[in-house]
Amino acid sequence: MAWVILGVAVVTEIIWALSLKWAAVQGSWAASAVPVTLSFVNMGLLAMAMRGLPAGTAYAVWTGLGAVGVTIFGVILFGERLNTAQIGFIALIIIGVVGTKFFATA
Repeated sequence: MAWVILGVAVVTEIIWALSLKWAAVQGSWAASAVPVTLSFVNMGLLAMAMRGLPAGTAYAVWTGLGAVGVTIFGVILFGERLNTAQIGFIALIIIGVVGTKFFATA
């Protein structure tokens, strides 16, 4: 169950980071409330996942997949560009997360 909660935390992390850019573009107080609210939800989910997973494992997966997700959606939603080296290093992050999950004790 901890892995499922961590997965939801990763999705929330991606939405949170993307909402920061959206709030900056919108420039309103109401838009700024979205990332603030999501940050509380995000941290709560990560804390719940850490009840059943080692902190280092949970944090590595959360930050790694969060960074990959934000990068992918940045390309899709905001037209950001990636070069070949960046794509290669993103692949290494994914390999690291898979390895972390595969060798996790929980």
